[in-house]
Amino acid sequence: MTKVPKYWSKAKKYLSKKDKIMSKLIKNYQSPSETILTSRRDIFFSLCKSIIGQQISVAAADSVFLKFKVKCKNNINAKTVSKLTFSQIKKCGLSRQKVLGIKSLANQILDKSFNPRLLNKMSDEDAINYLSKLRQIGRWSAEMILLFTYNRSNIWPIQDIGLLRAISKNYKKKYLPPNKFVNLLNKRFSPYCSVATWYLWRSIDPKPIQY
Repeated sequence: MTKVPKYWSKAKKYLSKKDKIMSKLIKNYQSPSETILTSRRDIFFSLCKSIIGQQISVAAADSVFLKFKVKCKNNINAKTVSKLTFSQIKKCGLSRQKVLGIKSLANQILDKSFNPRLLNKMSDEDAINYLSKLRQIGRWSAEMILLFTYNRSNIWPIQDIGLLRAISKNYKKKYLPPNKFVNLLNKRFSPYCSVATWYLWRSIDPKPIQY
């Protein structure tokens, strides 16, 4: 795990001045151990977890991921996964498409057709496009990687149902909130949309989210 991102304190002050509701949310979640955005700095681990968690509940995803972790003997990396058969991975509770996505990811890491180091030099949008070329990784998954694994400061994942629900709840908007309002918040919270997203998530789920 890494420590709190360097921009975190500055971002809280900035957001508190920009928006009364965000100021209230930040005050409601003061405990550092519960309000920081941490990262494993392990993109393969995070991408596998993202693929496994797609379109299923958090509880179901946790259960499947635990089985996957055991199958990898607690050593989730491209080399380990490449040695597992399709059947072995599928028995963890994964669909055919998810197995293919994880196997493809392992192979691309090993043959270096996907190079995570390139992401550090890319803009958010270029990084999202690069990640989205991976099998089973769409824009939402790519944004989660940039937010959680790389701790990018200005990710605003408008495809995320939790974020949209939180906006509706806190700003007294219908669900789904109007795109115009979501875009307004995006401009208001930039360049710290990741931090705003984190606190909005916390307002509907007190358990910190991690990938």
